[in-house]
Amino acid sequence: MSQPIYIIGIDLGTTNSVVAYTPAQLIKGQAPDIQVFEIPQLVDAGVVENRKILPSCILVPREHEIEEDNLKLPWEGPAGMAVGEFARQRGAQLPLRLISSAKSWLCHPLVDRNKPILPWHNSGDDDPKAIKLSPIAAQSAILEHIRNAWDHVMAKKDKKLKFKHQEILLTVPASFDAVARDLTVKAAQEAGLENITLLEEPQAAFYAWIEANPDWREQIKTGDHVLICDVGGGTSDFSLISVTESQGELTLERVAVGDHLLVGGDNMDLALAHAVMSKSKSKKKLNARQMQSLWHSCRSAKEKLLNHPELESLDITILGSGSKLIGGSRKVKLPRNLIKEVIINGFLPESPLDVNPKVNQQVGIREHGLAYEAEPAITRHLAYFLKHKDKSTWPTTIFFNGGVMKSSLVRKQVMDVVSSWNNSALREIENTDFDLSVAMGAVYYGLARRGNGVRIRSGLGKTYYIGVAASLPAVPGMDTPLKALCVAPFGMEEGTDVTIPNREFILVVGEDVKFDFLGSSIRLDDSVGLIIDDWEDQIEHLTSLETILDGETGSTQPVFLEVKVTEIGTLEIWCKAREDERRWKLEFNVRETSQSGT
Repeated sequence: MSQPIYIIGIDLGTTNSVVAYTPAQLIKGQAPDIQVFEIPQLVDAGVVENRKILPSCILVPREHEIEEDNLKLPWEGPAGMAVGEFARQRGAQLPLRLISSAKSWLCHPLVDRNKPILPWHNSGDDDPKAIKLSPIAAQSAILEHIRNAWDHVMAKKDKKLKFKHQEILLTVPASFDAVARDLTVKAAQEAGLENITLLEEPQAAFYAWIEANPDWREQIKTGDHVLICDVGGGTSDFSLISVTESQGELTLERVAVGDHLLVGGDNMDLALAHAVMSKSKSKKKLNARQMQSLWHSCRSAKEKLLNHPELESLDITILGSGSKLIGGSRKVKLPRNLIKEVIINGFLPESPLDVNPKVNQQVGIREHGLAYEAEPAITRHLAYFLKHKDKSTWPTTIFFNGGVMKSSLVRKQVMDVVSSWNNSALREIENTDFDLSVAMGAVYYGLARRGNGVRIRSGLGKTYYIGVAASLPAVPGMDTPLKALCVAPFGMEEGTDVTIPNREFILVVGEDVKFDFLGSSIRLDDSVGLIIDDWEDQIEHLTSLETILDGETGSTQPVFLEVKVTEIGTLEIWCKAREDERRWKLEFNVRETSQSGT
């Protein structure tokens, strides 16, 4: 493979995606020149414009809903669908044809992420012509659009500049487990991306801050602990970076990662839409299409009101029902004080440190869909993340990222709440750009890997385990207890591998072998080979690992487990034969499983 000409960073966001790039070869002593790639996309029917932000939305209309000519792009792409701004805008009127938040489905263990299940809300559609995509295919479609757009703009005259030949840094939430990361890589490969490496989004945003602040060593000091609070459109992500000293130089190490939380700006916008309706004089219930449109309108109005303090309110249009959408429309007001009431009091309230987030009540039958958080209060999730940390690593500074955190009102509220837990004021590290920083920081990381920048020590963001059945006599009516064997510790770095010491397993050859795959973001000090008997409160089931070993059916094979964190940031688990050099990879099973993971 030829040497890449560019380093490309992709922020494949839940709500929006951004691409940045810079020349791969940097002259020693020269400051990097990181640019944002303006992505050609449909912004209206038949209208293509270049935009810095590509909404992570896919519209899959029926033939009669949008004319085929209105979906054409300057390149040959998948027929019958649109990606980006037009998909987001038109999807407000065609909500049953809109795929959004596809990224969140990658970490949903209760569905088969290889099957065409999206758009989810029209899963009962029996139209054979209706286009449906798997979560992997949906992510791949967004990446394929980015690849085609790049090739159309950058590689018309030189094939060496094609997207697939460049070095690509693809960002994922820090809280993505090994399965979701593996599926992200699969989606990228299906989109024709070859030379990719995964990077955690909060780290990428912090890298952008380092790149934009050559004096960063004067703004943080040894002993500081930086809390990264990343609240985007669909998710919330927390990380903790420790500042230490090595050989007279400041070093950065990511020491903690929170859980993957499906709560963010989208929840706030929906809450605003319901609040607007409750204060409206009209008692008429909105249909699904009207509610989707109001939801979208509240998002736009919220952003304007939060960013323009001089505005006291904005008018929002509610579409009419039936065929006369425009004629039957009406306007309602969204006042500034309602935003504060809904967002601050509902999602960022003052909260004691020892209050746990509420969990979903067990109901006999519930609607299948994304595993949204039962607790909307982001500050309570943040308290749960921090209360498990030693006071020696308590945050002294805070770095915000994500669209929600553009508002100084929101940032101040979070800082006040966190400061109250430790009776000490936090210092805020200023983010240069809440929309573009993740993609730009990913590019900087690409340079740092080549020795042209500062690197944050990180590795695995969770501790991983395999379930091992206890060796006990059978008891009627009681399942064999499952113990958790630690196979990969928190912080295990890319490019390293380890064999589980003193643990030999007997596998059946020629038949399915299954392991329960477990993870924890709380138990960060467990070492490889440790077995935990009572683990249910601190370790969660993620998925299953399955393989079929070649050989004569019914015979057994003594093996050791070997674990590797690849250079691109994925986790591999292998069975290594005791007596020869044979090895078998344990594959992640992402087929639909039961709630209990059995």
